[in-house]
Amino acid sequence: MSKKQNTRKPTMKDVATEANVALGTVSKVFNGLPVGDEYKVRVEKAARKLGYQVNEYARGLRASKTYTIALILPNVQHPFYSSMADYCCEILGKQGYRVLLATTTYDPALEQKCVDMVQQNKVDGIIGITYNPDLDISDDIPFVIIDRKFNNKVPCVSCDNFSGGELAAQKLVENGCNNLLFIGESSPVAGEADKRILGFKSYCETNDIKHTEFRLFDNEKNPDKFHDFIDKNSKNGKFAYDGIFCNTDFIARMVMKYLRNNGLSVPEDVQIIGFDGIKNFGFDEYYCSTIRQPLREMAEAAVDILLNKDRASAPALVCLPVTYCYGGTTKK
Repeated sequence: MSKKQNTRKPTMKDVATEANVALGTVSKVFNGLPVGDEYKVRVEKAARKLGYQVNEYARGLRASKTYTIALILPNVQHPFYSSMADYCCEILGKQGYRVLLATTTYDPALEQKCVDMVQQNKVDGIIGITYNPDLDISDDIPFVIIDRKFNNKVPCVSCDNFSGGELAAQKLVENGCNNLLFIGESSPVAGEADKRILGFKSYCETNDIKHTEFRLFDNEKNPDKFHDFIDKNSKNGKFAYDGIFCNTDFIARMVMKYLRNNGLSVPEDVQIIGFDGIKNFGFDEYYCSTIRQPLREMAEAAVDILLNKDRASAPALVCLPVTYCYGGTTKK
């Protein structure tokens, strides 16, 4: 007759006995408190051997925390947002936090509903890419916004969009372009991304470079309007501009495709630079020549600010450097 299998779950006391350390040491390890590296390794090894799992709910009750962070994004279809979600989940996971993801489809009213929902779930903080400057968020909940600085009360993490616009214009000129065009979309709600065109114009005006801008706002977004603009500025198989800076990689790809479908060569006839640094799915290559945002570093900065207990010292704006990356739509 076989012995009855012991189904009792291991406890912290069992881990302490297995690791040959004090129970308080085990508690410190599981609660992220300072402890010697040797003891930490012994406790973690013992926990794995015994199959011990930390009771996150009980841990949260003791610390008055849920170890849950809300991430509010417009969607996760766009590679920029999905990459940001991936980095935030990875970075927060390494620090013992879970992520509650909510999407808003750019709807300001839905953004507020998402904020209300995550507040009811007692999250420890919110990271958001939002378009509603009037969000009602409790002062008790740390909030960090990405790419849209609404006021000095809410810390914002962004890339150096102004320098990115300058860099795009500079690269086009260095590649032989002398009549530049900015094509982009803008939101009625001002954000850090608006500085891309300011940097572009600043470089052109400072260096006496001929340039034009064509922008659409959220309420008039329509690819046909971009196509109409291109058609109006095309004659006898030639386009009026030899260098284009698009304020997103998505627009850059759309413009490139339309130009090529109409008999123009990219980059031989027209050179194009986008913005974001999006790569082809599954490949280590960019969709187009681009100004790359440091997404991982932006996510790390947002998490660091969010988890910092000294909220009073949080910077109003963290601005991280961008880089130019060749992606086939400019001349080498």
